[in-house]
Amino acid sequence: MDLTPPPIEDGFTAEKLFNQGYSYTYDDVIFLPHYIDFPTDAVQLGTRVSRNVPLSIPCVASPMDTVSETTMAVAMAALGGIAFVHSNTTASEQAAMIRAAKSRRVPILSNPVFKPPSARIDSVDDFCGSPYILVTESGSAKSKLLGYVSRLEWEKQNNKEVKIYDYMVNSSVSAPSSFDLGQIDAFLGEKKANFVPLVKDDEVVELVTKEDVERIKGYPKLAAGSVGADGEWLVGASIGTREQDKERLEHLVKAGVNVVVLDSSQGNSIYQIEMIKYVKKTYPELDLIGGNVVTMYQAENLIQAGVDGLRVGMGSGSICTTQEVCAVGRGQATAVYKVSSIAYKSGVPVIADGGISNSGHIVKALSLGASTVMMGSFLAGSLEAPGSYEYQSGQRVKKYRGMGSLEAMTKGSDARYLGDTAKLKIAQGVVGAVKDKGSVLKFIPYTMQAVKQGFQDLGASSLQSAHDLLRNKVLRLEVRTGAAQVEGGVHGLVSFEKKYF
Repeated sequence: MDLTPPPIEDGFTAEKLFNQGYSYTYDDVIFLPHYIDFPTDAVQLGTRVSRNVPLSIPCVASPMDTVSETTMAVAMAALGGIAFVHSNTTASEQAAMIRAAKSRRVPILSNPVFKPPSARIDSVDDFCGSPYILVTESGSAKSKLLGYVSRLEWEKQNNKEVKIYDYMVNSSVSAPSSFDLGQIDAFLGEKKANFVPLVKDDEVVELVTKEDVERIKGYPKLAAGSVGADGEWLVGASIGTREQDKERLEHLVKAGVNVVVLDSSQGNSIYQIEMIKYVKKTYPELDLIGGNVVTMYQAENLIQAGVDGLRVGMGSGSICTTQEVCAVGRGQATAVYKVSSIAYKSGVPVIADGGISNSGHIVKALSLGASTVMMGSFLAGSLEAPGSYEYQSGQRVKKYRGMGSLEAMTKGSDARYLGDTAKLKIAQGVVGAVKDKGSVLKFIPYTMQAVKQGFQDLGASSLQSAHDLLRNKVLRLEVRTGAAQVEGGVHGLVSFEKKYF
């Protein structure tokens, strides 16, 4: 990699561009292409979300209650990224989500339904969308597996009043929860079975069907997953800065959380600094990410307090109205560059949080100094996001809301805006809907391939390479006028359909 600045001055260095007093978003700036001497597939996207937590891809799911729960955590880990399970729930429920994610090894959507043999199945709703009900001695996941009832067979029953033991299929066949997709596929083939319960410590933690396996096999091949030293998925979680969050953190640590982020819209506060010191003293082995910050001064304060990572962004999310309501924040491109320029001196990775709408935004965030990008709306609406689909104007959508929306704040998220003790609640976010995007297991690999192509055009074969090229003034940028932004997108067509893969 040649770090020599180009012999012909063209464009601006990042240092010069971002010191002119303007607050730039990702769309405001464009990188000039550099020299290519390697193929696209040679680009390595391995990175760190914090000092001691490595990832295969630079993708992080935001701790929002319409984005990151158990299923998203499993899927992101399987892809090589990580999800931060939201804290807009009780401490025990948040810890349960983490335990559930870490106990799984395959990224599927199953929530097993259990009944005791003496129970009755009153309606198809008892199946909760699952093709099977598992029958255990006590009707819970933690008791002996006796058999199952298929929804198709139940529908054929003329007498729905009979108890389950009169018509259930007796079977205690199960597989270890440690089985990966290939092992499960082989197991189903060997047993000539349509499904198999996965068991850990005599507890059924998952139900995998042949249909699930075939669906996932149809997605792009998964890269190396994010697995910790314990052999389980890496899972993050968010906490606040209140006194009761110390108790919450204890629950999360016992659940096996790998990294924690302090969830605050403005992280440069005495409350966060005191919490950072408490966490690092009480759990010195646990990586802690601070934020949110957008200035070098904010970043330096949290670095001095002992954080292992920084979350950058204020008012840049698609559902966030902080800049509009409070008149504070910063354009995300400027914020990422400024914070990264000081954080790298202390070896603190930066998470670019918010403002990601396409793969080009990811390339810009990473090239400006971020180690990962945190995404909310980009992942919302996916199969793995919490909530059920509904239809609006004929389009299949899922609810997506900002943690600063009044709806989310009524559940407790107002603490991240330091508003939980205020008599009057002021919203800094909205509630909306995002169209069905399918599975993250499909669109994230395609997105990462697009990011690799962007890095190739920049002449950067890795994130570290891009950071070095930027700081050595090799990479150059320019500001795009409004007309240039229009020209850089689809234009001049009567109609079109945008498909990336």
